[in-house]
Amino acid sequence: MNYVSIHEGRVTLSAEGTTAEIWPAHGALLNRWTQHVNGSTIELIDGYDSPEDFVAHAEAKGFRSCKLSPYVCRLNQQLYEYEGTQYKIGKFILNDAALHGLLYNVPFEILHHEATDDPAMAILQHRYNATDAGYPFPFDMTVTYTLQSGKIAINTEVTNRHSSTIPLADGWHPYFKLGNSVNDLHLQIATDTILEFDAALIPTGVLKPDQRFTDGAMLANTELDNCFLLTRSSQEPACVLQDPHSGNAICIYANENYPYLQVYTPPHRQSIAIENLSAAPDVFNNRMGLIELEPDERIGFSCSYEFVQLT
Repeated sequence: MNYVSIHEGRVTLSAEGTTAEIWPAHGALLNRWTQHVNGSTIELIDGYDSPEDFVAHAEAKGFRSCKLSPYVCRLNQQLYEYEGTQYKIGKFILNDAALHGLLYNVPFEILHHEATDDPAMAILQHRYNATDAGYPFPFDMTVTYTLQSGKIAINTEVTNRHSSTIPLADGWHPYFKLGNSVNDLHLQIATDTILEFDAALIPTGVLKPDQRFTDGAMLANTELDNCFLLTRSSQEPACVLQDPHSGNAICIYANENYPYLQVYTPPHRQSIAIENLSAAPDVFNNRMGLIELEPDERIGFSCSYEFVQLT
């Protein structure tokens, strides 16, 4: 029996052994995704202990599961120029870069929720009203979560409410886990190309060949904080994270509007950030994947995560 419940500001979706917990008040983040397998429950998302934990430690814990918009990852020196005007972002700054957009901790309104015989779903919305002087471009964002047994899909729509064209990028920052250290996991990415970064993790504009994960490889002690350019159709997984011992795996799919994949291994190595992105880091400066949305124009982004058992 599929269901949707709302309790203490949390939206829980459930569908035949699969459960997802979403926090509308905190950036519409996906805080939990669990799968019931062989009499036990597997936690697939590395989230927060409580909303209070998020408020106090979202930045320290690496922006787990946060929405990235209207720019993704880093914006160098907090600065960019658009149509002849220079802007400076005022939100979270680290090492002279603005990090992870403006919506990662804003409240979303619950527009609709329902549970049918197949999916359980919830639709959330935030109206950005140009609250940061560095991004004075109002827009609406609608996020739709759809849950089926073993699978969660996330669809994002952005509508430009400004009187002129606006620069835009979109993405997600989930941390996935399969019950043990990422050292014991196998990673496959549909890519043969990596973006070259400088010492500040800002893209240089150079694309380099990288086939380490094209056919898959054990993570072992590999440290990653890199952005890959995907080379596949939206019907094929962009990425597969697998525990070879149990066969449990997470397959990540994305539509053509998410052509980049950022992968980060945190020092604790209990989970791994795998981020679907529409553009490269520092996109407002390097324009690698930059979207320019006309007044009243709407664009959609979609990704989905599927739990499977591989042999």
